[in-house]
Formats: sequence, C-alpha cells, structure tokens
Amino acid sequence: MSRIDRYLLSQLLQLFGFFALVLVAVYWINQVVRLFDQLIGDGQSALVFLEFSILTLPNAVVFVLPVAAFAAALYAVNRLSQESELVVVQATGFSAFRLARPVVYFGLCVMAMQLVLANALVPTSQQMLNDRRAEISQNVTSRFLNAGEFMHPAKGVALYIREITPNGELIDLFLADERGKAERVIYTASKAFLVQGEPAPKLVMLNGSTQALTRDDGRLSVTLFADFTLDLAGLIEVGGLGGQTVTTLPTRVLLTASEADQALYGFDRDAMLEAGHQRLAAPLMALVAPVLGYAALLIGGFTRLGLWRQMGLAVVLLIVMQMLSTWATGSALRTTGGWPLLYLAPAFGALASVGLLALAQRPRRLRRSAA
Repeated sequence: MSRIDRYLLSQLLQLFGFFALVLVAVYWINQVVRLFDQLIGDGQSALVFLEFSILTLPNAVVFVLPVAAFAAALYAVNRLSQESELVVVQATGFSAFRLARPVVYFGLCVMAMQLVLANALVPTSQQMLNDRRAEISQNVTSRFLNAGEFMHPAKGVALYIREITPNGELIDLFLADERGKAERVIYTASKAFLVQGEPAPKLVMLNGSTQALTRDDGRLSVTLFADFTLDLAGLIEVGGLGGQTVTTLPTRVLLTASEADQALYGFDRDAMLEAGHQRLAAPLMALVAPVLGYAALLIGGFTRLGLWRQMGLAVVLLIVMQMLSTWATGSALRTTGGWPLLYLAPAFGALASVGLLALAQRPRRLRRSAA
C-alpha cells in the first residue's frame, strides 16, 4: 500500500470510528430507553436491565455500520477537497479510479466487521436474549406480583396480595377475572403459591372460595375449597425456553435450508434462504456505501463553496439503494426462490459508483484531447 493510500485510509478509519460511536450511541440509547420502561416497569433489577442492554448492542452496531462508513467517506472527501489536498493529488496524475483504491480498502474493513457481527455475534446475542426473555416471562413473581397493591397482569384481571413471604408464599390473595362473557369470577384464598407448569406456571390456592356471578340473570354461585389450582396461561404471555427464531440460526443452516432443518426448526425454505443471504448482502452494502459517497463527491471538482449538491446526490443515491434493499427483502419472502433479489441493492450501488467515477474522469479527458 502506497503512502497516499495509507494516509487516506487512516483519515477514513478515524472518521469512521467517530461516526460509528455517535450513531451507535444514539440508536442504542433509543433501544435502551424502551428496555428500561419494559423491564423496570415489570419489577426487574438493574442487573437484568444491564444484561439486556449489552445483548442488544451487537444488533445496534450492525445496523449503523454502513451509515457510519458512508458518513466518514463524505466528510473525509469534502475536507480533503476544501483543504486542496485532493486537488494536489489529482494534479500528480492520480485518476478517480486510482484514488478510489483506499476507499475500497476502507469498505473491505467495514465489510469484514459486518460479516463477523451479522454471522457470529448477532445470532449469538439474539439467542441469549430470547432465552433470558423466556426465563423472565416464566418467572411470574418477578414479572407482576407485588405485595400491598392492586395489579392488572392482563386486561380484565385484577390481583391483590397482602403479603409475599421470603419463601414465596402469597398471603391473603384476591383475584378478579372479568374476561368471561357469560360470568364474572372472583377467587380468594388465605394462602397461595406458584408452581412451574407447561406452558405457564400454575397458582395453587389454599383455604379459599370461588364466587361466580352470571351476567344474564345475576345468579351468584359460591364454592369453598381447601385447595384449588388455577392455570395462569391466560394471564401472562410465555415463551419456550431456548426457542429458536430465524435470526438465531447459524448461517450455514440458513443457506443450506435442508428439509431436515426445515422440519426441525419449523421455518420454510424461502424464509431461511432470505435470512441467510441477508447476512451476506448487508456486508456488501457496507462495502458499496463509502465508495458511492466518494464517487458522488468526486464529480464536483474543486470549489471553496463546498460540495453540498454532490452530498445531496450521494444521500439520494444511498436512500434509493436502501429502498431497493427493503423492497428486495419483502419480495424475497413473498416469492419462491427470490433470494437473489437481495443482491440487487449492492449491485445498484456498485454500478452507480463506477458510473460516477467514469463521469468524474470525463472532463479531464476532454480537456486533454482539446490540448
């Protein structure tokens, strides 16, 4: 690598680190705020909130890397143009395609980061996050049980517990269920406790009564019991521990999409292929985005007024490329064998970059021919 390549690459990497830090912080904090409302509101500890926040970080990083690379390329080229460094380099005989080499090196570095994140870190963190969410949803006591206050774990359900002992016993329980269309039911018990069950925990009540009021005729039925077991599947949302989603499967499994894997994980072939090739197409976007920004700014030439129009063109092209990516994702899921559409957006960005670089060299060729 020549000295000029090392210089441009170092400028791009420094700016990329700054923009990536800022964008990741903004996007991650936005997710963390929602997690804070959800977890702390459900009675979880600060350690659980910190664990969930860390597990969502890889997904935030992989989302903003292409944008950070694009912003770094725009800022670096604009600064080099304003300080006349780019003009001096071009005057020594460097063509637009030759100057694009360090930008391509920079894009390859970002693509390598994106590949590691999308194919290793993100699936692992998503699997751990799903497991922890399932564990918390199974832990009913930490989810919505608080002593001395009325709680509403589901619409139409009111729950009151006077005291929760250290060993998990619920003293003086009151549970009102208004969800039934035919009757309203109230459960009371002097003591209750929770036991694990499938698919949800069960509430075992001791020494209590059940009061059922029919809505049509207003008839009240009272039943006394020594012990009664109530299934809580309708009161809380539960998920299976260790459940697999398409985002947590290994890339090798998604790309092969064999019939055995489809039967094992319960996903169709098109969904698995779309998810697998998306992990390969997204890093290509990280490679193309900075090259596209560089090529768009290079067609402007030197001006003290800045390259604002060229920046606008670069942003528009990036938006078009992202819109193509979004459309291709939806079409790949709806169309049988439509996964090649995922590579349409990177191909568009690469062709646009080559066209802009060729356009940037055309005026110099015309002047040379006239001379």
